[in-house]
Amino acid sequence: MATRWIAAFMPMLAALSACAPPAEEGSTPRTRAEATEIVSGLRRIVTREGVDRLESVRIGEIDQWISIRGTDRRNPLLLVIHGGPGYVLMPTSWYFQRGWEEFFTVVNWDQRGAGKTYVANDSVALGSTLTVERMARDAEELIAWLRREFARDRIFVLGHSWGSLLGLLIAERHPEWLHAYIGMGQMIDFLESERRGWRFAMESARAAKNGGAIAALEAIAPYATDTPPTVKALLVQRRWVGHFGGLIYGRADSSDFTRGVSLSPEYTDEDVRRAWIGNKLSVERLFPELLAQQSLSRITELDCPLILLSGRHDSNVSSIVAEEWFNRLRAPSKTLVWFEHSAHEPLSEEPGRMLLALVAHARPIAERAGDVPP
Repeated sequence: MATRWIAAFMPMLAALSACAPPAEEGSTPRTRAEATEIVSGLRRIVTREGVDRLESVRIGEIDQWISIRGTDRRNPLLLVIHGGPGYVLMPTSWYFQRGWEEFFTVVNWDQRGAGKTYVANDSVALGSTLTVERMARDAEELIAWLRREFARDRIFVLGHSWGSLLGLLIAERHPEWLHAYIGMGQMIDFLESERRGWRFAMESARAAKNGGAIAALEAIAPYATDTPPTVKALLVQRRWVGHFGGLIYGRADSSDFTRGVSLSPEYTDEDVRRAWIGNKLSVERLFPELLAQQSLSRITELDCPLILLSGRHDSNVSSIVAEEWFNRLRAPSKTLVWFEHSAHEPLSEEPGRMLLALVAHARPIAERAGDVPP
């Protein structure tokens, strides 16, 4: 009897042994290279029509880095324009983007002065070129390149925070290039957004009886009233807006997400080391011009569809100011999607709902235009 039981059990034991990984494959990664190899393997594109490209493109007379990923290159193109300035999304896209890649061919771009593009260029020469108009022309050149490279008339552009300034300028100037413009953390009236962020931080500080925050915020008052704030004052406001959950809902800062840069398969050790140096340079060069220029509330009409993705708790760039603009705007179609458990970064804070929003509201526009796989 025992012999027959063992004979019957052995095939099952062999099958289980075949499924078990070798001991070394289950070991804890000892280096960043081993950790990023795991991440890379988990999100490998294996489909026949898939695309996975990491390369530099000559844009604005310098080499600028992009990644292009998707399970079917015939899906509609979605260009992500990151915020900051200099706050790259490419190296954390491994965390939130994998689902997008089944419905879109997703392009992440490290802008002039940011991430891999910052590392690849002379930072001194680069600094003098960091202007809003130069960055907008870079975005135009990149979109033109993508349209040629993939033989597409139209693409989607998703602009986040600072990137929403560039994205909205593209939508205003070249609506014929876009299936739709998608704004997230949408910048509109910069000074009004700054004032509301300061009030949020001060009200939160008083409610928490946080004397340090109250003193720091009082020291920069009156804030963003008759003149734009200095970069130094802006960073004080941002610190306390973030501390009280106006940047990432329920968290005191964004470090849980920014630490994910160290696991990026797209980034070398040098890219990781220098990523936030580029962020600092971009902020110093671009924020004074950004805060001094005319409000985007002058844009009252678009000739392409608009999709606004807004965190309910966003006080970093006021989602209420963006909603007020949305209600005034005329467009062929417009959609406002609220993320109830997010502040400024719904793509990282509620990645599942972000995927649903893109599939429900953006992809059907491309489907109606015939820009999807057969």
